[in-house]
Amino acid sequence: MVEYLDTPQSRRLGYVKTEGAGPTIVFLSGLKSDMEGTKAVALEAWATQKGYGFLRFDYSGHGQSSGAFVEGCIGDWHEDSLAVVDQLTDGPIVVVGSSMGGWQALLLARERPDRVAGLVTIAAAPDFTEDGYWASFSEDQKAELHRAGQVSIPSEYDEDYVITKHLIEEGRNNLVLRSPLRLGMPVRFLQGTEDTAVPTSQAVKLLEHAEGDDIRLTLVKGADHRFSDGECLDLIQKMTLVVIKRAG
Repeated sequence: MVEYLDTPQSRRLGYVKTEGAGPTIVFLSGLKSDMEGTKAVALEAWATQKGYGFLRFDYSGHGQSSGAFVEGCIGDWHEDSLAVVDQLTDGPIVVVGSSMGGWQALLLARERPDRVAGLVTIAAAPDFTEDGYWASFSEDQKAELHRAGQVSIPSEYDEDYVITKHLIEEGRNNLVLRSPLRLGMPVRFLQGTEDTAVPTSQAVKLLEHAEGDDIRLTLVKGADHRFSDGECLDLIQKMTLVVIKRAG
């Protein structure tokens, strides 16, 4: 059943929480995705069967939460993640983040290192507003962004994405690949080699940049950005369990 949390920033976030043993698994969705996505629901079913607590939610401007997507930014969704973790969970958590949720997971691990006992990312997209969108924009698109405050780009997964000047500029306040990124917990990065949204080179860059004693990258040949067929879902569950066990 969907419940709602009112955040300190006066946003109303929809969430589904399943009680169970710790650590609680927290799922962070991707950009314009929501908590009803295949990976979130499948991992919840697995966690419930294993007896682990589980929490999934929608960022503001997504799914069943308040706000408009075009008004949001990385910092807002980071605040949402912090509010959900701080107000709805106790004790250690294992964070599983997909795509933009991978970036959010890294921000959460950096901000709450005492709470995040383990980390799993799926096609993580840290710094994508800068390295993906801004870096790929033509001069005409950059001019339109400055003139109109937004630009539309096609998406193979959904309707066209409206990328705002605010999203790009505010994203620069939350970059994680430009400064030291210490991850003192067990970490497993998962990446498909046929991902056209996040290239394999970005996954390798993240692996090389992150500092920690227990960090691994698994490449799945042929998997795309969705990473949601049966084998990929099994791998997400397997690596979540590995992280839980290694976290002790």
